Amino acid sequence: MRSEKPMGLATEKPSQDKALIFEIKGNSLDDGPGIRTVVFFKGCPLSCFWCHNPESMNARIELSYDRKECIGCDSCIDVCDKGSLRRDDPSFITRSSCTLCMKCVEVCPGGALSQVGRYLSVEEVLKKIVVDLPFFTTSGGGVTLSGGEPTLYMPYISNLMRQLRHMGVSTLIETCGLFNLETFMELCYPVCDLIYFDIKLLDAQEHKKFCGATNDMILKNFIQLSRTCAEEKKHLLPRVPLIPGITATERNLTAIASFLRETGHEKVELLPYNPLWSEKLEKIGSRRTLDDHAPMKTWMDRDDLNRCRAMFSGFEII
Repeated sequence: MRSEKPMGLATEKPSQDKALIFEIKGNSLDDGPGIRTVVFFKGCPLSCFWCHNPESMNARIELSYDRKECIGCDSCIDVCDKGSLRRDDPSFITRSSCTLCMKCVEVCPGGALSQVGRYLSVEEVLKKIVVDLPFFTTSGGGVTLSGGEPTLYMPYISNLMRQLRHMGVSTLIETCGLFNLETFMELCYPVCDLIYFDIKLLDAQEHKKFCGATNDMILKNFIQLSRTCAEEKKHLLPRVPLIPGITATERNLTAIASFLRETGHEKVELLPYNPLWSEKLEKIGSRRTLDDHAPMKTWMDRDDLNRCRAMFSGFEII
């Protein structure tokens, strides 16, 4: 049994001083310059079909079950007051009756059951970040706010970034772009050093079909931020996730390349497809069929990646 009681238990309630975070990951080399610590916020206004972090979509605490880590001791079943854990249930967890008390998590010796998301204060997050300060200094790194969508918590991340700035730590926001621009410019923009902005699909209806919302506000925000960042020499990097048969089509990538040229961009990051998200879905009790999207079941090969890169001729590609 775990002896240490984790911070931010499911029984806590959200407040202005706390945000729902599902992971703080150090030693990252893929989320901005240098060695970085990434704070992953839980909740997103989009519901992208291929989301690489599906556990980040729901802005609520969830219970995860990894059957590969289960040792079959049934300690969790014994402590469940609602009878929500059963071996004869194909999913093991009857989520409709689960109250998220997390008693099962506390007694699970193998870590098969875990709580996804904790309400943490800015001080609690800073406490986890400060141990990585030497890595930031030596590598030119810093802290990246990701998710999910960090701009769901703008007052919170504004406070966090302000305190990091006082500590001399560079900050970066990774965003889907669907946020209130006025509030962002007031609270986040002044204390953020870099912005990574995803452009997934340029066609509004395709964006709604695969991401759950149209992209009108996203594109308007990107255009305005591009102008402001260019004037003030702040770094704004557009990123394009390459999803086989959805975003990684000639029609879509050509349209995005044209849009980026029109908005004054010469640099773009192309994000190769990662199929491991489907395994994460099962852990949180969600399913999404890939039967109609067979290419999404495997990693993107080098030829496909080169084909996508060729559509951004003249760009500096990261």
